[in-house]
Amino acid sequence: MISFWVERVSGSCGRRLRVAAAVLIFGGMGPVFAQQELPPGTESQLAAGVEALKSGDLDQAEKILSEAAHKGVKHPLVYHNLGVIAQQKGEHQQAVARFREALALQPEYGPSRLLLGVSLLALGKNTESVRELKHAARLLPDQPQAHLQLARAYEGTQDWLSAAEQLQRLVELAPQEPEYSYQLARTWTKLSGWSYLQIQQVNPKSARLQQALGQEYAIQEKYDLALNAYRRAAALEPQLPESHLAIAMILLEMKKFDEALGEIALEQQRVPQSKSAAELRVKIEAAKSAAP
Repeated sequence: MISFWVERVSGSCGRRLRVAAAVLIFGGMGPVFAQQELPPGTESQLAAGVEALKSGDLDQAEKILSEAAHKGVKHPLVYHNLGVIAQQKGEHQQAVARFREALALQPEYGPSRLLLGVSLLALGKNTESVRELKHAARLLPDQPQAHLQLARAYEGTQDWLSAAEQLQRLVELAPQEPEYSYQLARTWTKLSGWSYLQIQQVNPKSARLQQALGQEYAIQEKYDLALNAYRRAAALEPQLPESHLAIAMILLEMKKFDEALGEIALEQQRVPQSKSAAELRVKIEAAKSAAP
């Protein structure tokens, strides 16, 4: 068996979606789907259909494969590749029907399960897509597209934590691909924002909420606003760790060394064993010594 992946980008609900279409061709005279033998006398016809699909002649491929289906050739190869053709044409409702026909004949065929999930995602059926893509990821654990598309489906259901988990797996599978690392960082940012809203709804006066706000301001280099937020956090919950540590970090950036050391002293009173506080104290003292 020989298989390869054709990738393209299509629109879906204002969002670009990378579609991985699995095109299957014959290896020798053996069937593509090992668990399903081809009916006698159909191998050359189906091979011609798949070759047309490989060459990009979707209409000819569809004509050949549809003719086989009309003649009663019930084989997952036929329905799977008809699904690929429909998906390539952007006809996702038809693609869903074709992939389901293929899976009715061979339920554990990973590429059909994956592409079914992709078309469901394109149709905005996010919950159904999650279900199919979770199954696909179990069947194709080392296939990056399975994890990427599952992450997209989780994003569609606002499940940012699960999306981040899938993207983390993707980064592990392809550490050399910078796009996956970028997508992971973007999702962690979304998760952070979601967590911020959850805290705000549960307890608007939470010290953790002020810490999260301070972190956002610090990332934006709005240091005065960040300091105010962290100081509110420290006032709301004096024994909560990390507020004074964060204030010290900002003061170090602002070259206010004495104030920074004072904040580190407060942090170490609350968390005497804090390695981060001890390391930051060393940095502040070194920066103060080197300052003109």
